[in-house]
Amino acid sequence: MSLVQERRIGHFYEAARLGSVRAAADYLNVAPSAVSRQITQLEHELGTPLLERHRRGVKPTEAGERVLQYYRQRLAQQEVLLESLQSLKGLQSGSLILAIGEGFIEGLAGPLSQFSTRYPGIEIKVNVCGTNEVIRQVVEDEAHLGLVFNPTGDPRIRAHASQQQPVCAVVSPEHPLVSTATSATPLLTLEALSAYPLALPEVSFGIRQILTLAEHQAGVMLRPTLTCNAIAMLKQFALHGGVTLLPEFVVNEEVNAGGLCRISLEGDLFASPHVRLISRLGRQLSVAANRLLILLLQDMSAFSHSRSS
Repeated sequence: MSLVQERRIGHFYEAARLGSVRAAADYLNVAPSAVSRQITQLEHELGTPLLERHRRGVKPTEAGERVLQYYRQRLAQQEVLLESLQSLKGLQSGSLILAIGEGFIEGLAGPLSQFSTRYPGIEIKVNVCGTNEVIRQVVEDEAHLGLVFNPTGDPRIRAHASQQQPVCAVVSPEHPLVSTATSATPLLTLEALSAYPLALPEVSFGIRQILTLAEHQAGVMLRPTLTCNAIAMLKQFALHGGVTLLPEFVVNEEVNAGGLCRISLEGDLFASPHVRLISRLGRQLSVAANRLLILLLQDMSAFSHSRSS
């Protein structure tokens, strides 16, 4: 494609990414008419509509999605080239974006500090979000790598590492459920949970997707008294007498300190989830992203689980 077409694709890309021509114009600091004109000319040159226009904005057509895929690949290739040139100077500059769930914050502090010590010129940005958003950012090349809990199957992502990480009920040591989890009945049922105040993450989190399937299998519908997108609040809810559901590694520190207890849940669905380190399938990672990937692969043990509680 010509340089002119590349520029027009850039206008189209921003409109599709931001959801409206006006938002793209604001981002590019040009008039909305200029963005519309560039997109219209691109559609004429390619001989196919690229955007569907709605009252609430725009979305790419099937042909538009293919153009977006091409453009993302071009941007990724350009990034790889520039960073490979930088690597000749010892990775003195550059940037990385990592998308993660909140539960990974504590485990990542060490590896990211180690990476920054080795490569102080590389800026790392960490986006903390739910499972679905982590996948979206990785698929759309907004993030180089993602750490995600129990992602749904998506043919567009590649898993570099996978580690089993069960979901458990989390309560304070004084909670009545602790005494019921005896050796005779060590696994907690969903029916038993329904009798107590329950806090859950939002539906975009992998935990809720697991729970939905488990509820369907058990014929039980749990009604949370608190729903939020902050794991820190879920922990506090459990510390103050409630019940929450979390992956085991998320509460390792509190369990080891004696502030919280883990109780295993009945059902294979709760025992089988995995933590996965992902990137977009087919994306050529930059030198810096590959260095970070290697470091994270070595440190996946930070998210290992333990049955002791």
